[in-house]
Amino acid sequence: MKELKDLSDLLGHEIQVLHEGEKLIIAALPRIIQKSTNEALKAALSQHLEETQIQKQRLEQAARLLNISPEGDGNPSLKGLIAEGEKVFHKDSHPDTLDAAIIAGVQKVEHYEIAGYGAAAYYAEELGLQSIADLLRQTLAEEKATDTRLNELAKRNINPKSAEAVKQ
Repeated sequence: MKELKDLSDLLGHEIQVLHEGEKLIIAALPRIIQKSTNEALKAALSQHLEETQIQKQRLEQAARLLNISPEGDGNPSLKGLIAEGEKVFHKDSHPDTLDAAIIAGVQKVEHYEIAGYGAAAYYAEELGLQSIADLLRQTLAEEKATDTRLNELAKRNINPKSAEAVKQ
């Protein structure tokens, strides 16, 4: 997308940015899953990987409806968040602390996506493109649910174990 003349251009740009982000996440999640030690965390991340593949397909569908390519200028923000999160893989960490760091890193990505999908869905709705808005809102709901699942897992399981690791 070379120009951003109006809200329609901005919607197309956002779809391209989100699409690139989903591709980055699909590439990163298997590495993240492999580094996690908590089985519930591995399961939540594996489920999210499956959802992410479907979310990428939804963005491709939205791009077709807009008659644009889903490919764009990349997504340096998400690339940076993923790189920041993966830095903990190279530190000497207690397994529970590493899992806590993984959750925090993945939640940063989720929050970025929630903002992007929320804005894009609003743009589509404002433009009267309800089918695109529906696709985006479906993914938005999944991203929020993933964030909630990870938050609960951190609060009820992983973070308390990490806190106990310090005492041992």
